[in-house]
Amino acid sequence: MNFKITILGSSSASPTTNRFQTAHAINIHERFFLIDCGEGAQIQMMRNNINFTGINHIFITHLHGDHIFGLYGLLSTLSLYNRTHELHIYGFRMLEYVLNDFLKYFGSEFKYEIVFHAVNVRQNKVIYEDKNITVETVPLKHRVPCCGYLFKEKVPKLNIRKEMIERYKLSLAEITRIKEGCDLICENGSIIPNEKLAYSPYTPRSYAFCSDTGYSKKIADIVKNADLLYHEATFAHESLKTAKQTGHSTAMQAAEIAKQANVKKLIIGHFSSRYKDMNPLLNEARSIFPETYLANENDVFEIKLERFKK
Repeated sequence: MNFKITILGSSSASPTTNRFQTAHAINIHERFFLIDCGEGAQIQMMRNNINFTGINHIFITHLHGDHIFGLYGLLSTLSLYNRTHELHIYGFRMLEYVLNDFLKYFGSEFKYEIVFHAVNVRQNKVIYEDKNITVETVPLKHRVPCCGYLFKEKVPKLNIRKEMIERYKLSLAEITRIKEGCDLICENGSIIPNEKLAYSPYTPRSYAFCSDTGYSKKIADIVKNADLLYHEATFAHESLKTAKQTGHSTAMQAAEIAKQANVKKLIIGHFSSRYKDMNPLLNEARSIFPETYLANENDVFEIKLERFKK
């Protein structure tokens, strides 16, 4: 069961000759999601063999151009590809007005419906759910209303230990209850704990996307123990004053959040175009959180499935 994140763009306000603006494609159980849609996102999806016609849910963090200017081209291309099924877009309520203006002038021939979901960027709340995952908002600290997104696999149903079926002559009704987490109450009144009868097939995985934001300890509380955290690191710490003025973070601050949240792995990105070499930012973050990696175009980060032993 896949849980992969593909970096489509890693630059901040301006694209560079080798870096596009922010966009991440996520594959969870062969369902594809898109977070932000900077310029070049659809080109990058083509390069990475991601079938963007299969994306049904797009999550936008905020209304700055480097996070949404690629959206207009993508929506138009989907129309050219004769898309007919609806597309869900999530973001701050003002985005709906922007989309309506775009559709007024360019969407008259669209055969598919865009369903907009207004997000309260100040709340940590589940805004999407299917049988496999939930997506919840992560309030961020930026110059405009902004939130990140936390993708979490649902806790899977328990697997019954086959030897226990025979030992306790379990009925179908008892097996169902045990899979739902119940203990077994025997005829003599004794109780067999659920953990002796069943086990979880795997550990649920999670991915947190946090861009753009200034340093905020509240982020760490929400993304605690995530398998993978993407946190913006627009500047080196020597430019802390600029980071504060613009509502961004330094590589050191991103690492501090990762450490506080006890995540397994950190990706830093949204780099200022002033930097030609990102290794100083990487080294700065690794001095605090060793499991830090750079977001580079076309990188794929896979969260491996950890199966429980019986």
